Amino acid sequence: GRHCINPLNGSKIQIWITNYVLMDYGTGAVMAVPAHDQRDFEFARKYDIPIQVVIQNPEQNLDVATMEEAYIEPGIMANSAPFDGMDSEAAKEAISKLIEEKGYGQISSSYRLRDWGISRQRYWGTPIPVIHCPSCGVVLVRDEDLPVELPENVQVGKTTSNPLLSVPEWLNVKCPGCGGDAQRETDTMDTFVDSSWYYARYADPHNSTQPFDPAKASYWMPVDQYIGGIEHAVMHLLYARFIGKFMRDLGWLEADEPFQRLLTQGMVLKDGAKMSKSKGNVVDPSYIIQKFGADTLRVFLLFASPPDKDVEWSDDGIMGAYRFLNRIWRLISGNRDAIQRGLQISVSQQELEALDAKDKELLYSTHQAVKKWLDDSLQRMQYNTAIAAVMEHLNHCTAIKDPSGLEGAALATFASACRIIPLMLYPFAPHIAEELWEMMGYTQLLHEVGLPQYEERWLTRDLITYVVQVNGKLRGKLEVAPDFDEEELKNQALNVENVQRTLEGFVVKKVIVIPNKMVSIAAAKG
Repeated sequence: GRHCINPLNGSKIQIWITNYVLMDYGTGAVMAVPAHDQRDFEFARKYDIPIQVVIQNPEQNLDVATMEEAYIEPGIMANSAPFDGMDSEAAKEAISKLIEEKGYGQISSSYRLRDWGISRQRYWGTPIPVIHCPSCGVVLVRDEDLPVELPENVQVGKTTSNPLLSVPEWLNVKCPGCGGDAQRETDTMDTFVDSSWYYARYADPHNSTQPFDPAKASYWMPVDQYIGGIEHAVMHLLYARFIGKFMRDLGWLEADEPFQRLLTQGMVLKDGAKMSKSKGNVVDPSYIIQKFGADTLRVFLLFASPPDKDVEWSDDGIMGAYRFLNRIWRLISGNRDAIQRGLQISVSQQELEALDAKDKELLYSTHQAVKKWLDDSLQRMQYNTAIAAVMEHLNHCTAIKDPSGLEGAALATFASACRIIPLMLYPFAPHIAEELWEMMGYTQLLHEVGLPQYEERWLTRDLITYVVQVNGKLRGKLEVAPDFDEEELKNQALNVENVQRTLEGFVVKKVIVIPNKMVSIAAAKG
């Protein structure tokens, strides 16, 4: 087969021709990274192409032999000297700059812009305000005759031609220019034209003299979050941004971009394909809801995958979500009296600082879980990891044996740890969350309570566990105090017995500390 040379490290790269790389996109050639792109991963597995991890997951060590899918999240660079240990997002810019410095290429932006054909041969759409005159040609409808409204007596479905041709009293008009007989344009605008500026109209929906008041649009815009299917990312989003910038140029909008953030949700798949009646692979949600409850279905769908990725339907996944919710129910219903007593106890900071190791770990878990839940739910919109934070915290709560025997600060800590569970569960499983909240003795509905809160002072542990990696592979762990000296931490990492064995015959090039998580060692053969 054919090969090319990676100019940065001199290694030979296999060249493959595939049907998912488009010739008219960019240069028509791409650098495949199978460990970090799902299509490349599946292609490499199918044709036995070598796979190398170059971005390590900070939470767990990635092993090519056991990977079942590509790791596509940001992480720590590995097998990428001299960029080993760098944050992958920062490394993108650094690698691009190095390529420029060495004269191998230049940083550039590519665009694929085409004309947007907005006309449609259908009734339902915004009329195009032009008139066709045999003498004058195409003539604009006069301002005082706007807007052109669709006729209501159109014969829809009774003709194979444009339905607007069935209403002669609407179709035939006088030319605004010469006064002669003329006809309206019967094509209507693509409905994307309307939906490309509706967000601004929402700011002033009852205005009858102009599209919207720019002052009101300035107050509300830009939109905080745009959510839509993947097809929106290449169609509606593009059109809406175009119209938004057009309105900005007219002085109607102040915002340069109409949307601050984009989330394109994935689809639910079954047997590897999109659910479809024609394929016979549709799962009836009413059956699942009747047997396991709507909350179980919601938790499964949100936990099975990040919201922007496809979800493969799994009966085992449904059962897993059902068991998770039942564990929560048993925890709170089985300790209802203890929780209600604990929520009535007021404790001081000194009493909390005097807790034993297990109770202090539960206190840490309570505040750490809320912090991660808030970040994953509101900032990153990664609901699967937000649910995972609830699951991890649940394990800490169930590790407390015989809560009914607790007293004072220990009981208050346990009760507070249980209290945040329905608060965090509510967006994903609102029905059971409300039941649990009432079970704890509260009368106010959860949606009126607000978001759970955490305190920074309880996010510090007595000891922090660092994983130690050598060239991206896990080789040991260290437990140190939070304020442990960084240089001493590096020395201890290098002195881990398994690390020393791994480094035999190697020269350490770089040691990087990722605070509170990892010590990453980059080494090369001596």
